[in-house]
Amino acid sequence: MTATATALLSESLPEKLAAKTAQIGVVGMGYVGLPLTLLYSSVSLPVTGFDIDETKVNTLNDGGSYIVRIESAEISRARQAGFSATTDYSKVAEQDAIIICVPTPLNEYREPDMSYIISTAESSAPYLRAGQLIVLESTTYPGTTEQVLVPILEKLNRAGLKASRGQENADDVFYVAFSPEREDPGRTDIERHDIPKVVGGLDQMAADLAAALYGTIFRRVVRVSTPAAAEMTKLLENIYRCVNIAMINELKLLCLRMGIDLWEVIEAAKTKPFGFHAFYPGPGLGGHCIPVDPFYLSWKAKEYDFRTRFIELAGEVNTQMPYHVVNSIGRALNKHRKALNGSKVLVLGVAYKKDIDDLRESPALTIIESLQKEGAEVSYNDPYFASVGQGRHYKLNMKCASLDNLQQYDCVVIVTDHSNYDYGRIVDEAQLVVDSRNATRGIASSKIVHC
Repeated sequence: MTATATALLSESLPEKLAAKTAQIGVVGMGYVGLPLTLLYSSVSLPVTGFDIDETKVNTLNDGGSYIVRIESAEISRARQAGFSATTDYSKVAEQDAIIICVPTPLNEYREPDMSYIISTAESSAPYLRAGQLIVLESTTYPGTTEQVLVPILEKLNRAGLKASRGQENADDVFYVAFSPEREDPGRTDIERHDIPKVVGGLDQMAADLAAALYGTIFRRVVRVSTPAAAEMTKLLENIYRCVNIAMINELKLLCLRMGIDLWEVIEAAKTKPFGFHAFYPGPGLGGHCIPVDPFYLSWKAKEYDFRTRFIELAGEVNTQMPYHVVNSIGRALNKHRKALNGSKVLVLGVAYKKDIDDLRESPALTIIESLQKEGAEVSYNDPYFASVGQGRHYKLNMKCASLDNLQQYDCVVIVTDHSNYDYGRIVDEAQLVVDSRNATRGIASSKIVHC
């Protein structure tokens, strides 16, 4: 293929996007990939969703949804607009752009687990064709796109293609960029298309193509110089939150000893019109990004003989918060002349934050396992989870308990403050309530212990 032919292929993507004929593949139909897919479908672009989970694929192709905040009607509309899901990676060859939205968790040693990115690259590479754009969205450490993704794509594609790096007269190339996902499950005050999209291309053409790709569904695209800069942008955003939440969690521990209501203090501080942004304490961090990103960066920093002490300390503070909740439960029971060992404890909420169906890195899981190790008889209630089984870092086999007879429990613990809980009724009927979210604010009762 000549350089001119390659250029025509790459230049055709913006034209196809404008004509609504560009074929877009999204790999990973989870909390990031599926909403992104629906955005493209909403502007009448043909989208193919890739996933290794046949149950998810079948559900989507039947017009159903498995994510609470996404209604089945949205999937049905997307299907009518041409969306389909598949487990067949040979269909990568049909796409003009491929966006990778797969998990990047930590392994048992709290180190980055690149297995999903690697397996996706290995599955996709054989079917790459010249002129395609590949964008990685998975949260990861700086250097992943260039050091992990690109080498696999170059090695395993069958056409001998190379990633474009600004070569003049380059033949047979594909284009690579990184664009960090910025999903915030449960947020309703900002439309997805109003969240600016950061892109960093391996070269200028890749950046141009990525900007065109995302410009069809996002109102603003922000370019940075390299994929590594885009990767670091995502880490900065989440570590900023992690560090500030750790600070406020540590202040909570101090205020509890001093007899000061930290929530009152935060509300007062919020009245300052500059120089302050409110963060709130809780039972620990959850979700895929904020609890994970500090460990990604600290792991990568070791390669440069650098220790991120401040960031690591924030991670340690937040990691200890679930154990603080367990200790608070023990102390509260002790004041009622009961031991934690043998007590019946109901955990309210296992999702990592309110009003979502996401268990990833949820502090509730650590709290439940820790309570069980202390000999407590633990139940849980969460309107979004009929059962909780086994995950990467937890082994539970529990079914959602009813809220019909709260009196039977020695202690009810509010871990996730879902909006549909009647906290007044919970306090009235429970023997003891330990509140880690300030969900019972405004309710005066000697039964409530804030932690």
